[in-house]
Amino acid sequence: MRLIRQLEDFSADLRAGAVAVGNFDGVHRGHARIIRRLVELARRHGGPAIAFTFDPPPAAVLRPDRAPPVLTTTERKAELLARLGVDAVVAFPTNAEFLQLSAREFFERILVGSLGAKAVVEGPNFFFGRQRLGNVELLADFCRQAGIELDVVEPLVLHGEIVSSSRIRNHLSQGRVAEAAVMLTEPYRVRGSVTHGAGRGASLGFPTANLAGAITLIPCEGIYAGRAYVDGRPLAAAISIGPNPTFNESARKLEVFLLDFDGDLYDRTIEVDFRARLRDVIRFHSVDQLLEQMNRDVRETRQIAAPDSPL
Repeated sequence: MRLIRQLEDFSADLRAGAVAVGNFDGVHRGHARIIRRLVELARRHGGPAIAFTFDPPPAAVLRPDRAPPVLTTTERKAELLARLGVDAVVAFPTNAEFLQLSAREFFERILVGSLGAKAVVEGPNFFFGRQRLGNVELLADFCRQAGIELDVVEPLVLHGEIVSSSRIRNHLSQGRVAEAAVMLTEPYRVRGSVTHGAGRGASLGFPTANLAGAITLIPCEGIYAGRAYVDGRPLAAAISIGPNPTFNESARKLEVFLLDFDGDLYDRTIEVDFRARLRDVIRFHSVDQLLEQMNRDVRETRQIAAPDSPL
C-alpha cells in the first residue's frame, strides 16, 4: 500500500481504477463495507483501489474552533485501510483554496483528471465541492456523463444504530470503549510519547508511562484495560485517564501501566488500544486502599487484554 500526500506523486499505474472519497475517520465497519465494494470494482475494472481522504479534515480548516477531535492519525488510517485491501491512500493536503472548488471542479480535476477513475464508490450521505453542494445525485449525473461507474453503498446498521464516526466519538467520550470497538474494524487506539511524571507510580510498585502529544480523541476519565505496543510487541496495559485525587492532584493525565514490562520508555512513542472500561477515577481514603484496588485492576486487565486473550 502506498500513502500519497501530493497528487504530483500519483503515478500512472494508480490511474484507471476505483476511487472512494471520504474522511474515513476511525475506519469503522461502515467504511469497511465501502472498501470491500471498492476493491471488487477495482478488480473488475483491472485497476487499483484508491481511498482519497483529507489531511487535515475539511472541518479543521473551515471551523477550526468547532472541529471534532479526530479518531485516527493519517498514518493509522492508511494502515487500517490497507488491511481492508486498498492499494493506495491519498491524504490530500486540505487548504482553503481546495475547499473552494465547486462540485464539478472537484469531479473533473480530482476524480477524472488526477485519479483517472473508472469507478467511484460512496455512501448515500456523501457531499463534495464548495459548501458541500454536491451530493450523490449530482455525482451520479457527472459519472453518467463521463462514463464512470458509480456504486452507492448503504450505511451499516448495528443494534438499530447507523455506524458512523460521530457515534463512535460519542461512545468514546462517554467511556464506552467496548461499544466503540464493536463499530470499529480494530479497537480504538491512541498514540503518544512517553514523558516524565511525578514518579509516584514507581514508588507504589506500579511504574506508569505518562503519554503526551496525542492528537486523537482521548476517552473520558476512568480506568481502562487495554493493550500497549512497544516496538510492535503487544503488552497488556492498565490505563488511567484523569487526575489522581487520592494525592490531591487535579491535572488530567493519560498514564499507562504495562504489565510484564521492564525497561526505559522515556521519549519513546507507544500506542495503546482500549478494550474495556473498568471503573471511575475515585479518591481513596488511604494508600493501602488504592493499592488494593490497583491490584484488582491489574488482575482484571490481564484477563481482558493479555496478548494471548481474544480481542
